[in-house]
Amino acid sequence: MVVLGLVLAVLAAASNATSNVLQRLANKQESPEVSFSPRLIWDLIHRKVWLAGLGTTTLSFLLQAAALSFAALAAVQPLIALELPLTLVGSSWVLGAQLHRREWVTIALMTGGLGMLIGFLHPAPVAHLHFSNLGWVVGLAAGEGLVLAFAGAAHLSHDWKRAAFFGAAAGLQFGLTAVIMKETMSVLPSGIGPLFSHWSTYALGASGLAAMLLVQAALNAGRLVAAQPGITLLDPLVAILWGVVGFHESIAGGLFLVAAGVGAVLMVAGAIGLSSSPVLHDGGNQADKERAAAST
Repeated sequence: MVVLGLVLAVLAAASNATSNVLQRLANKQESPEVSFSPRLIWDLIHRKVWLAGLGTTTLSFLLQAAALSFAALAAVQPLIALELPLTLVGSSWVLGAQLHRREWVTIALMTGGLGMLIGFLHPAPVAHLHFSNLGWVVGLAAGEGLVLAFAGAAHLSHDWKRAAFFGAAAGLQFGLTAVIMKETMSVLPSGIGPLFSHWSTYALGASGLAAMLLVQAALNAGRLVAAQPGITLLDPLVAILWGVVGFHESIAGGLFLVAAGVGAVLMVAGAIGLSSSPVLHDGGNQADKERAAAST
């Protein structure tokens, strides 16, 4: 059943990648001045391509929830990071850009690092541990405090820093959403009644909505090279920390842990390299192309 959970996580990543491409196409037509505002969402919901992206986001959400019911949080969320290389391939196909050796090398680097991280860390789920109410309050308050700090910094920043801070806030919020989703899925076997009477069901909806708003702000505020690393990397980091420290998921130790750390470094390097790929930068953002040409 763990293998099924990992397969579902990969499918969730593919669905997320599809959503990234579609939503980036929609956000290209919006002004950066409307980032994180009601006007941005109002404009986007009138675009069919954005609504299609929302549909694939919803599918990814469901696949991720199913994956978390079968596999460890610390294994599922890193696999979701596969959305970045899949987004690169999708952007190439949709925008007609060609993938070169640089892109394929960084895709291999990130994918290999991800495989090392999960393979050597070998996180395994345990019987569900119920947190105390105080534990949930303190943990979620600390997490949301960081999200608000990054979002506040974004509002005070300009250019690439604005996109980077919004991306970091979105990544943290996605990680917290996965944590709450894991708790919610543990209640589901008890039936629909307990599910709708449990606090996590409503917290999950609020957290997912906040993550969606933050990622729209990040995509609208600037180029993916600034926004995507935070979105991609902070999500699994939060999940691994909560999975190991909070849910007491078991992980390997000793040299296996060192090897997993090496995998994590390769994954980070690959993610940063992929985020700076010209293929992700629209292939259709003429202003970016002109600025790049002018600087050479």
